[in-house]
Amino acid sequence: MYRILTVCTGNICRSPMAAYMLREAVDAAGLEDVEIASAATSDWETGNPIDPRAAGLLTRRGIEASSHVARQFTADDFATADLVLALDTDHFNHLRRLATDEDQRSKVRMLRSFDPEVSREAPSQQGIYDPWYGDDADFETTAQLISAALPGLVHHIKNQTADTRGA
Repeated sequence: MYRILTVCTGNICRSPMAAYMLREAVDAAGLEDVEIASAATSDWETGNPIDPRAAGLLTRRGIEASSHVARQFTADDFATADLVLALDTDHFNHLRRLATDEDQRSKVRMLRSFDPEVSREAPSQQGIYDPWYGDDADFETTAQLISAALPGLVHHIKNQTADTRGA
C-alpha cells in the first residue's frame, strides 16, 4: 500500500480538494493499492466537514466529498505516509520542522512540485493561496492548480508503486 497525505491549514478546503481530485486521477489511471487522505497543520477545524464551496466545486466535477471530516496531522503520520503533500509554503515548512529525521523530511513535498510548469521553482513559488478567504473563483483557481500537478503526481505514484513491487 502506498499512502499519501495532502496537508493544508484547516483540512476543509485545499487538502481535501487535492485528496479527492488525486483519488479520481489515481482511479482513472487504474492504480491499485494507493491510499489517499488529508489533514491539517492546525486543529482549528478538527471534526468539521469540507467547506461547502469546496464540496460544491467537487460535486460539479462529479466527485462526492460529503464524508470528509477534518483532522490534524500529527508526527505519527510520518510513520504511515509514503508521501506528504503540502499545499502551501507554510504547510511545507511546518511539516519539515515536525519531522524528526531526514527520512521523514524527505517525504514532504509541495503538491505543485509535480506540475511541470513550476517543478523547477523553489518551494516558495509553489504554494496555493487559501481560497477560504475568497469566492467561488478562488476555489476554481485552486482546483486548476491542483489539476495541473495531477499528471506528474500520478506518474510519480506509478514509479513508486512499481519500485515497491520489484518491477
